[in-house]
Amino acid sequence: MYKRILGLDYGSRRIGFAVSDPLCIIAQPVGVIENSSSRMEIIKKLISDYDISSIVIGLPLNLKGERGQKAIETEEFCGLLEHDLDIPIIRWDERFTTKISQQTLRTMEVKKKTREKKGTVDSMAAALILQGYLDSR
Repeated sequence: MYKRILGLDYGSRRIGFAVSDPLCIIAQPVGVIENSSSRMEIIKKLISDYDISSIVIGLPLNLKGERGQKAIETEEFCGLLEHDLDIPIIRWDERFTTKISQQTLRTMEVKKKTREKKGTVDSMAAALILQGYLDSR
């Protein structure tokens, strides 16, 4: 049986998530979860519901490829995931994914009201992070 990969776009308010197809070829945006005290339980449920084998999380490096404050926060979150979960956590360069996701939604002619919902962009960014990883394999 094939397992899927979960993609995460970590943010201080929301965490966008996407999943791969069972063959790990295509990433699909799924939704967002609030970055609250219940986030770990929700992520564990996602792992169970989607039969996840690993997690790819976007690491927000700056233009020079260095880690700023957001990357440090993301690394701390990765540490929590590694502590609480028994699956590989893969860090993936996420530079420009938010801008690309906004442009992709415009290209897809998604209504402006839908595009302006932050969760839509966060979920699409998670899909772009995951798709970048899948394409690199």
